[in-house]
Amino acid sequence: MTIDPEITVSPPTAAQAQKQAKLVDAAQQFEATMLQELLKPMQQGHSSWGEEDSGDSGSDTMSSFGTEAIAKAISKGGGFGIARRVVEQVTQEHQQHSLKKESGTKV
Repeated sequence: MTIDPEITVSPPTAAQAQKQAKLVDAAQQFEATMLQELLKPMQQGHSSWGEEDSGDSGSDTMSSFGTEAIAKAISKGGGFGIARRVVEQVTQEHQQHSLKKESGTKV
């Protein structure tokens, strides 16, 4: 996911860029987890080969890994925009907090 450079006020330092990268990663993981939960019902009841599920735990594990991989790929590709919105909101709140701190207003 790319972050709109207009979100930041000043050019980011290396530390700020690293924090931003961690924030983006965390937001994408959050969105992937939500997507995984939405995709779970689609995997229940049928095996990956289209047959009725026999309750094989190995098949369940592989199906779960597949669902997780799909959810992560969707999130990294932009997903539903949840990760982007989380990043925007956290960045905006951080900037407001920093401005209050600089102006001497109690936080």
